[in-house]
Amino acid sequence: MSEWSIDDEIEEELTDDELDDELDDEIIRVRKKKPAKDGRKKRKKKKKGAFLKILPVIIAVLLIIVVGGAFYGQKLMEKYSYGTERADLNEYFHTEAGKLSVVMNFEKIEEKAVLIDGKPYFSQEFVKQYFTDHFYVNEEEKAVLYTTHDQTIKCMIGEDFKYYLTADRQVDLDYAPVIDGGDSVYFAVDYLKLFTFIKYEVYSNPDYMVVCTDDLPGYTAAVVNKDTAIRYQGGIKSPILEDLPSGTRIGVVEVLEDWAKVCSVHGMIGYVEVKQFDELEEQFPGYLVEEPEIPLQYQSISYNGKINMAFHQVFADPASHFSGDTAEVKSVNIMAPTLFRIKDSDGTIEALPAEKYVAAAKEKGMDVWAVWTDVDYEVDMKQVLKSSTRRRAIIDRMIEESTSAGISGINIDFERVSSEGADDFIQFLRELSVETHKNGIILSVDNYALASVTGFYNRKEQGNVVDYVVIMGYDEHWASSPTPGSVASIDYVERGIRETLKEVPAEKVINAVPFYTRIWRTNDEGKVGSDTIGMQMQKDWIEQVGMTTAWDNETCQNYGEMEVGGKNCQIWLEDAESLEVKLNVMDSYNIAGVAEWKLGFETPDIWDVFEKYMAGTLNPEAVKPAEPEEAGTDATATDAAATDAAAEQGAEQ
Repeated sequence: MSEWSIDDEIEEELTDDELDDELDDEIIRVRKKKPAKDGRKKRKKKKKGAFLKILPVIIAVLLIIVVGGAFYGQKLMEKYSYGTERADLNEYFHTEAGKLSVVMNFEKIEEKAVLIDGKPYFSQEFVKQYFTDHFYVNEEEKAVLYTTHDQTIKCMIGEDFKYYLTADRQVDLDYAPVIDGGDSVYFAVDYLKLFTFIKYEVYSNPDYMVVCTDDLPGYTAAVVNKDTAIRYQGGIKSPILEDLPSGTRIGVVEVLEDWAKVCSVHGMIGYVEVKQFDELEEQFPGYLVEEPEIPLQYQSISYNGKINMAFHQVFADPASHFSGDTAEVKSVNIMAPTLFRIKDSDGTIEALPAEKYVAAAKEKGMDVWAVWTDVDYEVDMKQVLKSSTRRRAIIDRMIEESTSAGISGINIDFERVSSEGADDFIQFLRELSVETHKNGIILSVDNYALASVTGFYNRKEQGNVVDYVVIMGYDEHWASSPTPGSVASIDYVERGIRETLKEVPAEKVINAVPFYTRIWRTNDEGKVGSDTIGMQMQKDWIEQVGMTTAWDNETCQNYGEMEVGGKNCQIWLEDAESLEVKLNVMDSYNIAGVAEWKLGFETPDIWDVFEKYMAGTLNPEAVKPAEPEEAGTDATATDAAATDAAAEQGAEQ
């Protein structure tokens, strides 16, 4: 029996067309049916295709992360790393062509120096501001003078004058001490070193100099503990001014929190982190400024004991007036007669005979300080004193007159000095003091009560070179004052003393009080006039018109007011009561003594008060009563205005 198969059955039963159709269907079924292994491969291919599709995205993200990390890492590095930018030092020092910027005592200043033939020079104004005002410049005579206690050093202005002159020799230099710069005269810094405490160093590129004087601020020294830098401002990114190797000494100006303001010996002033230095128990810069070859020293001659000096105005035959005018005087130990007068702008001197007057004074136990004055003639004192020849002639005459007559002191009463002639006046006093001290003669100078308009009298320099500074503590309201008032109220007197003591030692100050007052008359139109009278005349006038006076606590004077002859009359008296209050103020400030203007104006009773002053037995209750201070009241400003107004009157007395 043959084997049966489905194919045989099909072949037998199906036609050809049917068979073809059946085969096509089978082929289709076979194609649709997939083996399991092929399915897994296809799924893997699908996954692989999906991964490949997102791979670029992943790579892009990773690149962003890497790039971003690098970027922000760089930013962090930049933020927290120390900057290396260098500061523009020309901009830092504000350099200018042909000039040297200046660091003065480790502080940058605006003023510049100039370089001439390789040497630094300072202008006259610069020298006055930062070093000394002791140089006297006379551009007409092309000379610069510097007067010490015993000589005057002189140099000429100009590039050809490479020397200076002392009292006994010429000293040659390799530079011109002072030159004419057109806008000013300029002093060689090396020449200044002869007279002032100074040390300096010049640097180039940028062009500047570091200058140290005896006014060094005394900063605390520190030492850098690791390599670092001074930066323009506090911050690690701030531009670098100067590199500081470990071990460098710096000066600590001010410690803030994490940073400190510091300075270097090269004049750089900036900031360093506090952690990068250690402070030392030393001063910076740690060296002494060089001492000058010609130091400025002052000498003084002191009177033995408290001073009571009476000004004695005389015009002829002074000896004949002495006995009568001093008959009832008590406790006066110095007479100051007006024996010598400057007559004209050529410096002509009018002299009264002195020998007999001096002899009469000595018989009464009094010394004589002769007054040399300019008030009695119209004199241009600048014209007189700007000439070195005229100054020398007047000084020689003063010494000659004093030594020949036995005069023990010279009192300078030059009241016509102008602001333009102030330097000439001070130089005259310097030169005169050299000669008076050589000859044992006491030198005193009269001054208006201190005020802004007479500050050019330079009381500070007077206090250095003369023996006594006399305050003319009167003429608060002067003869032609537009308003009536006291000649010397207690506040005016005290302010004059207080302000003078800011510039002159107490042991050199004498305060002069008035022996006169003024009758003030105001008409219906408000016009004011006055008469100057002495103490006896004021007493007689009050009795004559029947005026009643009473004590005024504000001025510490007896005051009266009434209508006389159709005018309102006012008077502030100077008497024993008012003078005792003034003398108590002087005692409280412990000044050298008192003076009076003028002998012959007083009444005899006032000498008892002066006698108590000299003995130290004044009534302690003779003082201005204390007053409560009112809110909003500026007493100092009020006093200053009164004093300044009084000073404007000039030499009317």
